[in-house]
Amino acid sequence: MSRDARWDALLELVGKHGRVEVEDAATTLDVSAATIRRDLDQLAEQQLLTRTRGGAVAHGVSYELALRYKTGRNAPEKQAIGRAVSELVAVGEVVGLTGGTTITEVARSLAVRPDLVGDTGPGGQPTLTVVTNALNIANELVIRPQIKIVVTGGVARPQSYELTGPLASGVLGEITLDAAVLGVNAIDTERGAYVHHEGEASINRLLAQQAQRVVVAADSSKIGKRAFARVCDLSQVDFLVTDTGITSDAKARFTEAGVTVIAV
Repeated sequence: MSRDARWDALLELVGKHGRVEVEDAATTLDVSAATIRRDLDQLAEQQLLTRTRGGAVAHGVSYELALRYKTGRNAPEKQAIGRAVSELVAVGEVVGLTGGTTITEVARSLAVRPDLVGDTGPGGQPTLTVVTNALNIANELVIRPQIKIVVTGGVARPQSYELTGPLASGVLGEITLDAAVLGVNAIDTERGAYVHHEGEASINRLLAQQAQRVVVAADSSKIGKRAFARVCDLSQVDFLVTDTGITSDAKARFTEAGVTVIAV
């Protein structure tokens, strides 16, 4: 197992259980205890966890894996969600994309959608305009000549590659969107959509306010949960695109609240 794979697995264990023990991790990953100790020391140096005697615990009160360590979590479901969300976007529209692994899959699906592929649309215009505060998404789409990329200003968060703060808000306050696609850490039928960080919540909220329709893209593990900062009320959400792990009861409650649920 490569070092990156071990680190990913260790961070998954800490994210799921709140802590990890050296001996247990060594058995689970089939490597030596010395290797695990070295891995935990290096992860602690990056402030991704906190070392303890015999193991490690989650770093901080609210644990959030950095984006680069979350790419493999529920990957097939996120890819299916990405394809489904991309089909809700029409040629020529202006679409706002937040950050996160699921929204990254949305961007990738838009990039290869057959009717959007090509140099430009009629009259030399882009076939799609994407407004995003996510540096990784902008980086992936900027090489696509058919897509016009607008990147907000702001301060970058290393956990999510998202730009936040007044510079980002200033840009978003001057534009309108046909659709906003929001990645969330939790969505609840009573209180709405949430993310871990208040700065990201503020930008996501503004994207939703500037859009004619709002799409929340979230795998079923996020449903019924709450995170630290609320993005918007459920009444602002038009579509919830998720996987088939959503329960029939939860789907019914979202539908009753006026949200169109698409499970893929």
